[in-house]
Amino acid sequence: MKQAKVIAVANHKGGVGKTTTVASLGTILGKTHRVLLVDLDPQQSLTLSILKDDPGEGNIYPSLIGNTNVLPILKAGNVDIVPSSLNLSLAEFQMVSMLARERRLSDLLEPIKENYDYIFLDCPPSLGVLTLNALTAADKVIIPLIPELLPLKGLGTIEDMVERIKKSLNPKLDISGILITRSEQTKIHKTLEAKLRQQLGDMVFTSRIRKNISIAEAPTNKKGIVEYDPLSNGAADYTAFAKEFENRIESNNNNK
Repeated sequence: MKQAKVIAVANHKGGVGKTTTVASLGTILGKTHRVLLVDLDPQQSLTLSILKDDPGEGNIYPSLIGNTNVLPILKAGNVDIVPSSLNLSLAEFQMVSMLARERRLSDLLEPIKENYDYIFLDCPPSLGVLTLNALTAADKVIIPLIPELLPLKGLGTIEDMVERIKKSLNPKLDISGILITRSEQTKIHKTLEAKLRQQLGDMVFTSRIRKNISIAEAPTNKKGIVEYDPLSNGAADYTAFAKEFENRIESNNNNK
């Protein structure tokens, strides 16, 4: 039986659009596919932007630390979600002594993969145990990146981590691509984006996400960007990206 593609959206730099990308891509693909979103960030941004009600005790924390072997899955519009918890900040320390701690999320996802087409993992802005779990469980990684000097300098760090995990823990792991986010028509953004595309070629998605107020407003209204403001640049950009992402996944499958 066909199993879900597991996609980690990761970057140890905060504020680059990881959660927005998971929420937007998930809700767009959720119109035609079975999609699960997993919130691994203790800040709970994805959970709070997708769920209309407080999940209470129904969050991923007890599952990750070994109190239960079942993931709490809640319905949120056209997607399912495994909510986060503020307690996930404790999990980073509690999981250190666990046997095979880096495979905990992978083990939890395995029984439910056949229920979905895509599982998107929203990683915290760090390279700790939670991100390690996400990358060990994932088939592909999307790296959102703002075309500015500091985020660009940090790109090599996440690339190195992906390569190390691929060699030691997860041979199937690959970078699906780098997504330019919060793009503006400034000289520095244009210059750095052009440099990035010249250096990395097809690794950078053709689609770019323009800075757009509707993208920032959608989560506070508990809606995906297309549902919140279908005529916005944000909706157009993420719709184009969703199509490019799907085409890239299909192309990779056909080349195997």
